[in-house]
Amino acid sequence: MTASNPLPPVIVGAGPAGIRAAQTLAAHGLRPVLIDEAARGGGQIYRRPPAHFERTAHTLYGTEAARATALHSALDGLLGRIDYQPDSLVWNAHGGVLDVLHGPTQTTRSVAHGPLIVASGATDRVLPLPGWTLPGVYTLGGAQVALKFQGCTIGRSVVLMGTGPLLYLVAYQYAKAGAGAGVKVAAVLDTARFADQCAALPGMLAQPAVLAKGLYYVGWLRAHGVPVHTGVQPVRILGGEGPADAARVAGVVWDDGHQERTVPCDAVGFGYALRSETQLADLLGCRFAWAPLQRAHLPERDSSGRSSVPGVYLAGDGAGIQGADAAEWAGERAALALLADLGMAVDPARAATLERRLAGLVRFRRGLERAFPFPVHWAAQAPDDVVVCRCEHVTAGELRACARDAGADEMNRLKALTRVGMGRCQGRMCGVAAAEILARATGRPVELVGRLRGQAPIKPIPIHLQVRPAEQDAAVEPAA
Repeated sequence: MTASNPLPPVIVGAGPAGIRAAQTLAAHGLRPVLIDEAARGGGQIYRRPPAHFERTAHTLYGTEAARATALHSALDGLLGRIDYQPDSLVWNAHGGVLDVLHGPTQTTRSVAHGPLIVASGATDRVLPLPGWTLPGVYTLGGAQVALKFQGCTIGRSVVLMGTGPLLYLVAYQYAKAGAGAGVKVAAVLDTARFADQCAALPGMLAQPAVLAKGLYYVGWLRAHGVPVHTGVQPVRILGGEGPADAARVAGVVWDDGHQERTVPCDAVGFGYALRSETQLADLLGCRFAWAPLQRAHLPERDSSGRSSVPGVYLAGDGAGIQGADAAEWAGERAALALLADLGMAVDPARAATLERRLAGLVRFRRGLERAFPFPVHWAAQAPDDVVVCRCEHVTAGELRACARDAGADEMNRLKALTRVGMGRCQGRMCGVAAAEILARATGRPVELVGRLRGQAPIKPIPIHLQVRPAEQDAAVEPAA
């Protein structure tokens, strides 16, 4: 810290980017504050189970066990040199202050910050279909968290569908758990075509080790009798017919291009790759721009991680999906930029190496998008009665009617008129789908219908909480 920067640097998120950023700052003599929503650091990709959990790292993380263990060890080794605050949700940002909810005690406090590194990570990109609100339907990430964090599965007979690398990773992890966890993968349904994946191979060769792992997962699934279908269109998720189980998943109907087929199951995990968690960057005032490769509006950053707001740095998947390896590099690079901006000496060769590694991933990322393309026809095929926003129960038909009858042609106008994105998830789950519906209904490119502006609270907080004025940095007890 310096006289002009008396407040400590703060890092939000203890995934690969956040941990490497904290490690870099601590190595240069700073004591950063590391705030993380999870009880134990590691992020979603290397989510750490409770301390009493008895499964081995290899069982939990497979081929990524060494990386996961190294990251966990790095955080453990930092605990005496950083102010680590787990179980803490940053739900608002304003005026140099973060509002933080401490989960176990259900108290909230305001934390004033100096330089800030946002490593907020990503979540599943969801495109609804009829039946997706039934009990027993999860995102792919949610299905994976259940397995990693608690050693349980979402059902006994599971269909996993959508597209993207996570689809095959989760399918492999579930199939690998197999009889020991009492689970069978009934089918893997990929909207991407096999031809797309073959055509993408040259670009994906930019990261041969990652490509090899993906091919191994697919090969392992097929070799162990797991049905893998590509180029499909999920049609609907079926509920049980009897009164006792009418509210539970009973199967999935999908179209193979020639006919509709049905596969029985009692649980579904689905998702269409990942989307960046950008709400905190929005509340901090970061400038956004359309990123065609990500098919999303993302906060702008330079090659070192500096955002458009002085003193705010962006790292990891929260600023654009690039994967766990890139998140580690980006976290370290953002920390080096922060140190340089404080006038501290950093190694320019190391900074250049990190930027070169990150730039080299662009070709691979293009290959991934070609291998697992966004299903651009989803909005045209989604029936009017499918629920898009489950929090406010807003259907695709209502969104189309609003565009047609009220002239809504921008996302925040659509939100004001229909309440889409006003519920508990604040548009984190429904925003992508609503934008696709609106773009299709208005005949405009999806990048021109805008994005839902970030609103506090970023995630749900108890309604009974009292929040003290922002300038105070103290725990606030719940109202009596």
